[in-house]
Amino acid sequence: MHVACSECAAPASPFSLCRCGGLPEFALGDVRLDPLGLRRTLRERRASYEPLFASGVWRLRELLPPIPGQAIVSLAEGNIPLYDSAAGARYAGVDRLAYLHLGMSPTGSFKDLGMTVAVSAAVASGARAVVCASTGNTASSMAAYAARAGLDAFALVPRGRVSDAKLGQMREYGARVVEVDGSFDDAFAELARMDGAMIVNSINAYRIEGQKCAAYAMLEARGWRVPDWIALPGGNLGNISAFAKGLREARQLGLIDTLPRIALIRAARGVDTSASAIAIGDPKSLRRSQRALRDFDGIEHFLDDDAILAAKAAIGREGIGCEPASAASLGGIRALRACGAIEPDADVVAVLTGHVLKDVRAHAHALA
Repeated sequence: MHVACSECAAPASPFSLCRCGGLPEFALGDVRLDPLGLRRTLRERRASYEPLFASGVWRLRELLPPIPGQAIVSLAEGNIPLYDSAAGARYAGVDRLAYLHLGMSPTGSFKDLGMTVAVSAAVASGARAVVCASTGNTASSMAAYAARAGLDAFALVPRGRVSDAKLGQMREYGARVVEVDGSFDDAFAELARMDGAMIVNSINAYRIEGQKCAAYAMLEARGWRVPDWIALPGGNLGNISAFAKGLREARQLGLIDTLPRIALIRAARGVDTSASAIAIGDPKSLRRSQRALRDFDGIEHFLDDDAILAAKAAIGREGIGCEPASAASLGGIRALRACGAIEPDADVVAVLTGHVLKDVRAHAHALA
């Protein structure tokens, strides 16, 4: 696999921006398995007692950048449930809906799928420390994987804008938390001061490689049947980029022959929101997300806090639960169905990105 800039296609470092400002991206290498062989290999690895294949990410090892086995840091991430939801379908006004719950991960968010690859790459490169800017989930995940690897971890977070639960996770796993006055964007700007630590935000191409595995997990759970729509919450917009990459590759490999449409749901601009995980004003993967929306005939929709909390309450009443940002996916489907952008007979997967216990204050707000 080689790395190139996603904007100008020039050779690039996987760890930093290109000189043109574009993000680095791995190209899929030569995979010597046909679609049937690849599906069979995945089934066999799920049933294996090999410790590495307890991970839904590393079961796809041939589709990931080469990292020596002794450098791999895993917490058995990527075993993601897909919950069919008749109640969610009724709430959104569509024929069929399922939740892909990435919050059911070791640290409670989708970040674990990318972090296992990013921290493994850090170990392989000889790094002694990792750093990120975060609204909570990235730093919690980074801290856990860094602790597992024996690396120092530094988390730059916006003061007063991260839930106590997420701060508690970071500290529990031994990260050094640096609170920055301002927003996530202000915290991200401070990364340049952290010399000697590898950045593991989604500008790191290894992160996207791990996160793309969520798309494969969804397809495998559906028997490789492609849904009509996938709805994703959007913050820094690395996750839509990762899903799009995984889906493109799945078609390139012959695992699927069509692509779904994508609905990107973001928090309304210029207002306070309980969905702090997606309250990012200057997303670093914006241009890559715009490409994904073009390629997948997608729609971007901004959702207000009342709609997010109403959707969160609906998901909770099913016994599933999620953090507020996750509920934007269901709320967005409902809004897009109401305006006719999504058809009533649609088959939809709503991606939930974080666990319900990530922000208990928002839970209390939803009940009120």
